[in-house]
Amino acid sequence: MVVENSHLLEVELADEEATRSLGKALAARLQIGDLILLRGDLGAGKTALARAIVQAHLAAHGIAEDVPSPTFTLVQTYESPALLIAHADLYRIEGPEELRELGLAEFADEGVVLVEWPERAEAEIRRLSRDRLDITLTLMPEGRRGARLEGSGSWAARLGGLSL
Repeated sequence: MVVENSHLLEVELADEEATRSLGKALAARLQIGDLILLRGDLGAGKTALARAIVQAHLAAHGIAEDVPSPTFTLVQTYESPALLIAHADLYRIEGPEELRELGLAEFADEGVVLVEWPERAEAEIRRLSRDRLDITLTLMPEGRRGARLEGSGSWAARLGGLSL
């Protein structure tokens, strides 16, 4: 479904290098207030793409940092001179009330929020920002992955200019 004021892009990611390239392209377009939602089955590449986005943004500012999965910490934060990035994994949360305890609304006001498994608290997550990029990753034959990107708010124009 294409939502009004959104832009849709579908790409095939042949390998991990293609995932890093997509992450780098997206990182160059990050702005304060962005919400990036990563969906897909286990092993579809949500963490790999989130890691690529964060590392590319940090590298653009001369920062090299390990970007572990936030599966057990629930939220990992990273800071560059330009942005604060919060990377959240909601797989283990039990309900919307736990989401409020993570402080994602505050992170959205101050920087960028990347969320894996947003469907665990869909309504609450979508309220964080109207400048949203929904990314759905799917497993394909021979280790390839598909990525469906849908931009809302200011992401519609930013996604429209994306070249890989």
